[in-house]
Amino acid sequence: MNKLLRFLTALTLVVAGFFLTKYAFPKSASRYPAFVVLVLIDLYFWSFLKSTIFTYNKRIKSIIAGLYWLPFASLVGAVGYAAISPFTEWNDSFRIYLFGMVFIAYAAKIIPVIILLISDMIRFTVRSVSRKKIRERKETLRTASGGINRGRFISNLALITGGLMFSSMFAGMLKWVHDFRIHRQRLRIAGLPASFDGFRIVQISDIHLGSWANEDQLSEAVELINQEEPDIIVFTGDLVNYATDEAFRFKEILAGLRAGQGIYAILGNHDYGDYKNWPSRQAKKKNMDDLFGFFHDLDWTLLRNSHIVFEQNEEKLALIGVENWSANTRFPQLGDVVKASKGLGKVPVKILLSHDPSHWEVVKTQHPDIQLTLSGHTHGFQFGIEIPGLKWSPAQYLYQKWAGLYTDEQTGQMLYVNRGLGSIGYPGRIGILPEITVIDLEA
Repeated sequence: MNKLLRFLTALTLVVAGFFLTKYAFPKSASRYPAFVVLVLIDLYFWSFLKSTIFTYNKRIKSIIAGLYWLPFASLVGAVGYAAISPFTEWNDSFRIYLFGMVFIAYAAKIIPVIILLISDMIRFTVRSVSRKKIRERKETLRTASGGINRGRFISNLALITGGLMFSSMFAGMLKWVHDFRIHRQRLRIAGLPASFDGFRIVQISDIHLGSWANEDQLSEAVELINQEEPDIIVFTGDLVNYATDEAFRFKEILAGLRAGQGIYAILGNHDYGDYKNWPSRQAKKKNMDDLFGFFHDLDWTLLRNSHIVFEQNEEKLALIGVENWSANTRFPQLGDVVKASKGLGKVPVKILLSHDPSHWEVVKTQHPDIQLTLSGHTHGFQFGIEIPGLKWSPAQYLYQKWAGLYTDEQTGQMLYVNRGLGSIGYPGRIGILPEITVIDLEA
């Protein structure tokens, strides 16, 4: 009876948690099963940890247990409080570092848990053989490990990898998240008018202003961009995380960006306000109106399925900007290249701004006259390895094109995917650092 009661209580809490999450974080409801899995992982890892760190001191036991379950308690408390007070209204630094530390606490357990699971599966397999073979296997392991039995070796390995993961992700949040990198590309475009040879474009993307704890780092990025003396600056979407008011305190800094022929922007999936529960349609509309007003005040030209033509010495180059379009139906599919190109006329070179790189697969087949597409969105997963000869990130399992330059061998069309200037979810970066792209066009 007690077991049934505990099961029903747990089930009730899981269901209640789903509806609470759906109310406080509407776009995250689909990820709720993953959260349940994380809780199970938490329980599994705790069963290992409490048997490994053994002590008779009850106070120390209580402190260890409290520290271990603090991230879970913080997450549950945050979700509950967000249902009462919208989390976008919390203190920015508190919100960023709270969710950052919770994320780190869970992510740091992934590799240790995998190690422990493999160990448990091996142990289960070994127990199915004869005792003689078990003794022989243990003796072999003792010899191979210099006297350290398998259990102790696995325990140490799990704790060491967990510690390395935690320290790396902590450094990623405090140091590497704003360790800006300039990526330079010289792109030869067939048919580029001579007047535009050397035309410099600086691309930035995915600023996610709701994830910046202070203004100083953004000022540094603006200074780096201005030092490149671009002809134009293009911003390929995701100015904010949830709501336009996240951007207000950064207006003066962003207004300091300079480009000879202007700054041009498009919208990303986060800019539409779909990740927040609004009290009314009017409130959501006002949020969008505030965003449009913000771009206007910055004197950034927002391209919403529209275009602009640059003319030098009677030669032309077109910049086309579309609203968000993604192959993933979770995100808005509002981009319309045909509408954006209407009235464009004959222009030898066309550059497209489209937030989500999955749009390029459509662009290649339906719009062969667009030579270059600039995108963002993936952030390069904010985690990976980029060294000479090796480029890897979990992003590649979600997106065919996830960072850097891609060229279609048949058509010669190019796509560049910016790694993003800011962060979302985990407020840090490991291996995939924030990017400012400098593109010089060549005839």
